Amino acid sequence: MKKLICAATILFAVVACNNSSKTDDNTPVKWESFSGDKNIERKVDSLLALMTLEEKIGQLTQFAADWDVTGPVMSDDFQPYLEKGLVGSVFNAVTVPGVRKMQDIAVKKTRLGIPILFGYDVIHGYKTIFPMSLAEACSWDLDLMSQTAAIAAEEAAADGIKWTFAPMVDIARDPRWGRVMEGAGEDPFLGSEIAKARVQGFQGGTDWHSLNKTNTILACVKHFAAYGAAESGRDYNTAELSQHTLWNVYLPPYKAAIDAGVGTVMASFNEVNGIPATANRYLMTDILRKQWGFKGFVVTDYTGINELIPHGIAADNKHAAELAINAGIDMDMTGSNFIKHLKKSVEEGKVKEEAINTAVRRILEMKFVLGLFDDPYKFLDENRAKATLMKPEFLQVARTAVTKSVVLLKNNAEVLPITPDMVKKVALIGPMVKDSINQNGEWQGRGDRELSASLFKGLQEVYKDSKVQFSYAKGCTLTATTSADIAKAVATARAADVAVVALGEDYNWSGESACLTDIRLRAPQRELLRALKQAGKPIVLLVYSGRPLDLSEESELADAILQVWFPGTQSGYGIADVLAGKYNPSGRLVMSFPRNVGQVPVYYNQKATGRPVDPNNPMGDYRSKYEDSPITPLYPFGYGLSYTTFNISNVQLSSATLNKGGKLTVTAQVANTGKRDGEIVVQLYIRDLVGSVTRPVKELKGFQKVALKASESKQVQFEITEDLLAFYNADLKKVTEPGAFKLWVAQHSADNSNEKDFELK
Repeated sequence: MKKLICAATILFAVVACNNSSKTDDNTPVKWESFSGDKNIERKVDSLLALMTLEEKIGQLTQFAADWDVTGPVMSDDFQPYLEKGLVGSVFNAVTVPGVRKMQDIAVKKTRLGIPILFGYDVIHGYKTIFPMSLAEACSWDLDLMSQTAAIAAEEAAADGIKWTFAPMVDIARDPRWGRVMEGAGEDPFLGSEIAKARVQGFQGGTDWHSLNKTNTILACVKHFAAYGAAESGRDYNTAELSQHTLWNVYLPPYKAAIDAGVGTVMASFNEVNGIPATANRYLMTDILRKQWGFKGFVVTDYTGINELIPHGIAADNKHAAELAINAGIDMDMTGSNFIKHLKKSVEEGKVKEEAINTAVRRILEMKFVLGLFDDPYKFLDENRAKATLMKPEFLQVARTAVTKSVVLLKNNAEVLPITPDMVKKVALIGPMVKDSINQNGEWQGRGDRELSASLFKGLQEVYKDSKVQFSYAKGCTLTATTSADIAKAVATARAADVAVVALGEDYNWSGESACLTDIRLRAPQRELLRALKQAGKPIVLLVYSGRPLDLSEESELADAILQVWFPGTQSGYGIADVLAGKYNPSGRLVMSFPRNVGQVPVYYNQKATGRPVDPNNPMGDYRSKYEDSPITPLYPFGYGLSYTTFNISNVQLSSATLNKGGKLTVTAQVANTGKRDGEIVVQLYIRDLVGSVTRPVKELKGFQKVALKASESKQVQFEITEDLLAFYNADLKKVTEPGAFKLWVAQHSADNSNEKDFELK
């Protein structure tokens, strides 16, 4: 029996944790060097000693460049600060000539010549655009995600950018929230692994020396913290969650990024338990600095300090700046609050100059680490930019990323793949068939939407040497249709052997501030699909979206469904590779797909209730259920089909007991039982049956992507350690508690086969 914590102790711990976010202690944390290089530390201190208070505050200030047809330009209120050496960073100034123009002013025309750090949103590609981050996470391929981040870094660095505001690692359980597209889904274990992979891809590994190279950029993990927990799926909204949920669900991916060596952290817009993150010393100092030992610098999100006023925690911008710097914020993104107000706040004694000095040290050190002081123009080479951007090998990786990100949700009667020996005539129907504009999704960096390959273009290339004939009817736009358009589409489908129907979202319908209460395909698209069903031909539905959608009706109408997301520059080619069977889909969902919006949020690692649903009588009374819908998702976390079939069997444990400090080995036989080569994501789930605080019904604790030829089998192995079973208890201490556990080696989170028991002593 596990040790129980008395109610009084739990109450005390919860009160203490909630109050800790309102600490009045504004004592600055002592500077600890990110690099640990004594030579750099001496240079930082020497430069700091030369700086006036105003120049110091200038280093804590980021301005955003405007953009016109000739490139980045300085706004009227920006240039005077730059000419006085009062700008630490510039956002959105891109291209080598544009960056050089501003760096010239900072280096050649200011008193101390401190170089500028140039940042840009490089989220899922810079010029070569990869599948949106949520889509790429569905590959479960950490090496691929590290590689695409590295390519994005190389392209951005070649164009003068040395800092990206990525990766976003916010846990997302609500598909109404438009920013789910930027993250890695609903699971903290997988999210943590992906966070590490992307940080190391951007920064060239865990060694800080790599940041000095011309093919890496500084990463920024965001949004700290719990931005994905916004109530009602509405962007910027309150995140009201327990400390227990914060520590066990939302914080782990940020911690993983810190451990991977990320150089910067971005504060989130939302409040957490009553304190906006930008003014939350508990988050920015107590957790980030004191508990986790983060030594890089923290930047706000866009005008995050200004927004403390409408949040209702700051009286004016001066007050907001004081709250932010005292909480542990180092750089003000585009709000101009630090540069306009902090000098007076220091003079009034409301901010200690040591707090300014500490923040400046962090920023100056990062500029030394990046090599900007050695050569401010190191990353400015137009020839390198021309030779690097959208190189053929980068495009090939992008095409591969598309194939691995696609998730096959349904494939009745093996409608897919479409091969010439089975199909002669294919009807291409829907607004996404010839679309290139939406393929990159939101946050497309410097990608050119006109250059993204449409499905039509991809199919023409992939099937060019086959006898498959394609016909086309648009049928509808994303938002409208006519009876004539539908009639033409139905006639086109009837004349073919199979209809490939490409439907979905406009790219503007997901991303920042793009939140929805209705997550179905728009009505005209559903009307078209219903009409096509009457044609009596097999329907292959391709869904382009930036979020999981309610596909309950589509799952009844279509014979096969491919969730293709927003795939990026090589969209059409990669999808065509999957349709043709040149690549066997291996993607697995990282967010559950709801049956309807009323289920939201729906996620696999839920808690049990005192009255759980009886699986043998799911509609039984007085249980935690709905009267009008099952409580299970339409498609669960970890789910995805293949053109072949797999079987997991012979799960064995090295012991029924795991001793503290030891390890337990789990082995399983994985077989490809079909006729095609393919890949399976083997997933390890564990349940802690009794805890001092309640534990989820299942938690992902390991995964392996295994390639198997037809009829081939392999043994996979997982190791379970005490640390793998750890969680934060009521005192917010990370512990492992002895007791009984269950595990499953499964194909997805709802796969309850291959169950085993073990005990932690």
